[in-house]
Amino acid sequence: MALTQRLEFRQSQSLVMTPQLMQAIKLLQLSNLDLATFVEDELEKNPLLDRATDTPEAPVAGEPAMERGDVGGDDFGSGESGGEGGEFAAPDSFEPGTEEWMHRDLGSRSDIEQTLDTGMENVFPEEPAEAAARAAQDAAPSSYTEWGGGASSDEGYNLEAFVAAESSLADHLAEQLAVALTGQSERMIGQYLIDLVDEAGYLPADLGDAAERLGTTQAEVEAVVGVLQTFDPPGICARSLAECLAIQLRELDRFDPAMQALIEHLDLLAKRDVASLRKICGVDDEDLADMIGEIRHLDPKPGLKFGSSRVQTVVPDVFVRPGPDGGWLVELNSDTLPKVLVNQSYYSELSKTIRKDGDKSYFSDCLQNATWLVRALDQRARTILKVATEIVRQQDGFFTHGVAHLRPLNLKAVADAIQMHESTVSRVTANKYMATNRGTFELKYFFTASIASADGGEAHSAEAVRHHIRQLIDGEEPSAILSDDTIVEKLREAGIDIARRTVAKYREAMRIPSSVQRRRDKQSVLGAALTAADRSRDTAPA
Repeated sequence: MALTQRLEFRQSQSLVMTPQLMQAIKLLQLSNLDLATFVEDELEKNPLLDRATDTPEAPVAGEPAMERGDVGGDDFGSGESGGEGGEFAAPDSFEPGTEEWMHRDLGSRSDIEQTLDTGMENVFPEEPAEAAARAAQDAAPSSYTEWGGGASSDEGYNLEAFVAAESSLADHLAEQLAVALTGQSERMIGQYLIDLVDEAGYLPADLGDAAERLGTTQAEVEAVVGVLQTFDPPGICARSLAECLAIQLRELDRFDPAMQALIEHLDLLAKRDVASLRKICGVDDEDLADMIGEIRHLDPKPGLKFGSSRVQTVVPDVFVRPGPDGGWLVELNSDTLPKVLVNQSYYSELSKTIRKDGDKSYFSDCLQNATWLVRALDQRARTILKVATEIVRQQDGFFTHGVAHLRPLNLKAVADAIQMHESTVSRVTANKYMATNRGTFELKYFFTASIASADGGEAHSAEAVRHHIRQLIDGEEPSAILSDDTIVEKLREAGIDIARRTVAKYREAMRIPSSVQRRRDKQSVLGAALTAADRSRDTAPA
């Protein structure tokens, strides 16, 4: 077969992932906070992209907004005159004669001295240094930066600069370290150990490497640890829960031999093995109950009082409200949608004055990117609304009756209904939240696995089965604790076909202890209630 060269034409279709298409796909899975950060970055980089405002007079972010009030008149516009309590006084509140001296001609210096019968320098004598200090104090600041507070420029007044900084646990311990230890080597060891303290206030259980890294002995490290454990808050710098509780009990002068034995057997306390604890501690039921009550009042994580991360409030992306016709109204949260516009007028002015090819290419790219971003944000909002509407339609029983009526749902069912790909639905439901009449849920919450029905009917949602298991356990009596096998039987009577290992898996995922542990807990609570009732009966007047 001879090798020859020839030209061929072929026609084919292929999907090309352009950078803009990849970015549009990325925008779908961003949360509202990440999306706002991305849009802010684009606003800084692209001069043709502007933040849209609801009204022409609305302020632009980053610039001080004009203050408006209900009071009119030019006399109150400057804000230089203040009355009592920091409020402006009305013009009628001044008496007729109070302002006459401001406009009266007092005459020359000699006339004033003759009227006062003394020299001007003798009326209010003032030293030169005091006069200079008074002049400097009375001088008004020329910019916001002179007021302090860290304002970077006169364009915006940073109120957050006046918020007190939150003290961290490391700073709090370092301040006490400077007072408690005077030796340089001891302070170095103490600072190293403070850096090892976690957010709960605990040191690592094994500090063997600390002495080797610091070039000191293990005895010196242990001595510094003992000093750190005397710091505030009580229980700090412990290496275990037992040591943390023991430090706090020593602070309260309650670490007697019985309490020490109880602290050394916290595993039995967790199992509610009251009989073994009573035997080990050598006390009766009443004293043991008092000791357990004291331990419950201690703080197992003392470090969380300092520098704890603030809880970020979940802002829903979609609102679901009951409609007037018995249905549901689904709408987007406009506060989470960035509003940007393409500044076409600015581009038109620039295109008339730009002469260099590089500048023309730059602004053409900026116009293209700005136009794409506006379209991508609009498409993202429409896609979220479409997916949320289909979820509400599929899970109508949940919104009407509750978790027990949550249906099995997967991504494919929603994707087929709205004619989109499963990957698109997966990206839309990531990091998005829906505010409903039953609370705020992540969109992925409504996608649950399917569990077959015992009678061959409609399948049950895994989340609904978990809810049913929790209801059964919450309603059990202390004398009739339900085992996993009993729960399986009751679920089958309700038409749910489920295996015992699945019940155990769901129970452990909901942090519900086993039947043995629940029996001990409820019997302990019942015994404590009976003991309290007996005490109140004994102390009641005859």
